[in-house]
Parts: sequence; structure tokens; C-alpha cells
Amino acid sequence: MKTRILGKSNLKVSPIGLGCMGFSQSYPPYISDADAIKFIRTAYEKEVTFFDTAEVYGPYINEVLLGKALAPFRNEVVIASKFGFDLAKGNDTDGPNGRAVGLSSRPESIRAAVEGSLQRLGTCKHTRFSSTHFLRFPYFRPSACTLP
Repeated sequence: MKTRILGKSNLKVSPIGLGCMGFSQSYPPYISDADAIKFIRTAYEKEVTFFDTAEVYGPYINEVLLGKALAPFRNEVVIASKFGFDLAKGNDTDGPNGRAVGLSSRPESIRAAVEGSLQRLGTCKHTRFSSTHFLRFPYFRPSACTLP
């Protein structure tokens, strides 16, 4: 399959990507994790190298699922994950963990979201692409949000 350069990033991706939201959010009933992993790996076998997820999908479980599916060939794909929601930590009295309770683009929220996504995706050594669902000014300051 041909590849394309994504923006000015010099990332090479397949012209067709796979959005993974439907495996764990918005379109029930969801297929089993085993079937989702098989689907994702089949997409890779058909030369799809660009996969999209977000911490809010599930929440969190979509990134874990995608990380498991892509583990055997992680160095050969690009994963786009999004952030920007203020996700409640949750407990037994206030609902499920990760419930979206608002938006946040504060630098500390961005850092926590990116670090959490990398861990859930099982890709702590690889940062290829990340974007925000929403930016809320005045908290978004690019110079303050750069991660080392």
C-alpha cells in the first residue's frame, strides 16, 4: 500500500486508517475483545498502519485494547490518541471511573493524559502523534504544554 506523510511531522501512514472508537464506545453492542483484536490485526495485515483512539473511548479501555492488538508490530504503526476531557477518577458513589465531567486543556491535564495514554497503549518509549479533542483557552499555551 502507498503511504502518505502526515502533516509536517514526517510520519508515514497508510492512506486509510482505522478509527477504533466503535470497539468500546458509541455503537453497542460491542464485539468481544478477541474479535476486536483480530479485526485490528487483519487491518494491519491489509497494510493499514494508522490507528485512531482516545482516552475517553471506554473510557480508557479502547487504548488498552488497541495496545494489546498492536503489540506484535508496534514499531511499524502510528497511533493517534486524543485527550481534552476532564475525566473524573470515580469511586463507588459517583459513578464509573473516567466519567467525562468537562473539558480540560491545562498543561498538567495534558501531561497526565499523554502519560496515561502511553502506558495504556503499552508504548512508553514511542510518542508518534497525539491531539486534543478540545482546546479551552486561556489554559492552552503551546510553550507550556511541550512534553520532554
